[in-house]
Amino acid sequence: MTEDHDLTSVALEPAPVRVAVPVTPETPPAPAVEAKMAVADLVVTYGQRRAVRDVDLAVPPRSILALIGPSGSGKSTVLRCFNRMNDLVPGARVEGRVSLDGEPIDGPDVDVVELRRRVGMVFQKPNPFPMTIYENVAYGPRRRGIKDRAKLDELVERSLTRAALWGEVKEDVRRKSGLALSGGQQQRLCIARVLATDPEVILMDEPASALDPISTLRIEELMRELRTAYSIIIVTHNMQQAARVSDTTAFFTMGEDRAGYLVELGPTNQIFTSPKEQLTEDYISGRFG
Repeated sequence: MTEDHDLTSVALEPAPVRVAVPVTPETPPAPAVEAKMAVADLVVTYGQRRAVRDVDLAVPPRSILALIGPSGSGKSTVLRCFNRMNDLVPGARVEGRVSLDGEPIDGPDVDVVELRRRVGMVFQKPNPFPMTIYENVAYGPRRRGIKDRAKLDELVERSLTRAALWGEVKEDVRRKSGLALSGGQQQRLCIARVLATDPEVILMDEPASALDPISTLRIEELMRELRTAYSIIIVTHNMQQAARVSDTTAFFTMGEDRAGYLVELGPTNQIFTSPKEQLTEDYISGRFG
């Protein structure tokens, strides 16, 4: 796993967040669109160590944002701020604002379980439950109170279909353990498990780093299909993968204080072909990192 840390959040007053749509010379100006999620003035510390500082980042709806940068630059720390997974680490602390649909996610009335349903997460290593494929996918809906067998059947089939797995497992869905699937199939099962909870945002922490090239391509194809309905934020060390799948790229590195910070954020094509910052160009060209 990449940076495996967590945080405790500070509630701030909500404020509307907008992200500008890039304009090319051939394109007339377009109106700003609401960000699905955003962080502002984000600082994350673990005890006395500052891991992330001064991050401002907006995630457009129905798009893929890739977080890239060298190890230790805070990518996974930022990713886990979006669904408060860092709350689980003692001594972690967050300053700044993290919002979903313009509302802070750390207020006293926020239901963290509901937040993590709306902002689902797929981890680096596939982690299916030790139960059948069917029960893996039905687990979340059951916990939300769905008991009707017909509804569960339809939900499981739809989620596995959206995760590009139904055709491979439909004959064994009630008998075969999720642990008996291949690595790539397990990761798609984990994606189906997230989809079954009806999320709005999907976080992916290096979801293909433990997979073979063919399985990696299947996951990338799946991400491109899912972005028509969801906002996806992916952490990856694979710059080719970021270039292939993402609409927007954020480049992080470490400062002299060893804290991670955001160097540049922009359309993926611009980041990889004509970055504005020399640090970004140096990283993209392999001069460091």
